[in-house]
Amino acid sequence: ILASTSCAALPETVALTRHALGLGVQRCMVLPPFYLKGVPDQGIVDSYRYVIDRVADARLRLVLYHIPQVSAVGLSHTVIGTLRRLYPDTIVAIKDSQCEQAHSVGLAQAFMPGLMVWVGNELDLPAMARLGSSAVSGVANFMPRTVAALVGEPDSPRTPERLARVRALLDIVGGYAMTPAFKGIMSIIDGDEGWLPVRPPLVPLDGAQLTRLKQQMTAFGLDPERD
Repeated sequence: ILASTSCAALPETVALTRHALGLGVQRCMVLPPFYLKGVPDQGIVDSYRYVIDRVADARLRLVLYHIPQVSAVGLSHTVIGTLRRLYPDTIVAIKDSQCEQAHSVGLAQAFMPGLMVWVGNELDLPAMARLGSSAVSGVANFMPRTVAALVGEPDSPRTPERLARVRALLDIVGGYAMTPAFKGIMSIIDGDEGWLPVRPPLVPLDGAQLTRLKQQMTAFGLDPERD
């Protein structure tokens, strides 16, 4: 289990990370400080040090979360390298959700195998799998076999077909806000509208959107038992 424990206030990140560890979840994913923008690399390093030093638990395995299009604060190679040197047993991976293959490959070439690089863009999986990487994947919730094959068999003759199917699904999802759409797909698969609620500021799919998504999923032929 990988728990995301990022909060706008660092003391709350510390508390949530301790809570996760208390439940036996050792891998915690933490964003850089995202409330203030334009902070220098040293400020980002200091923020992670604040969390790690105050959690003060040798069980912690921290995953750096790079998603600058959301956080507006990126993780430079300098920050990653510095934290890795300071906490070689604690900093174990980086989740790269910038969704640019060249960036992910650059991270892998700079820091693997000592630091795992997980990508958030399933279309980058074959290229990254060849470097020994994997993913933290939303699509794997309903296309687990496809995602596993892109990681485990990146040079399979079926890779272009699998990538095309993932791309087609992402094109559908791209017509909605991502998280409400992913939850909508789960509700369709399970026949359970309990999946649909989201927390503000996200807005759930309305009735017309859900109907359209159901029609698109029917045409797509999503089958979690096969996909």
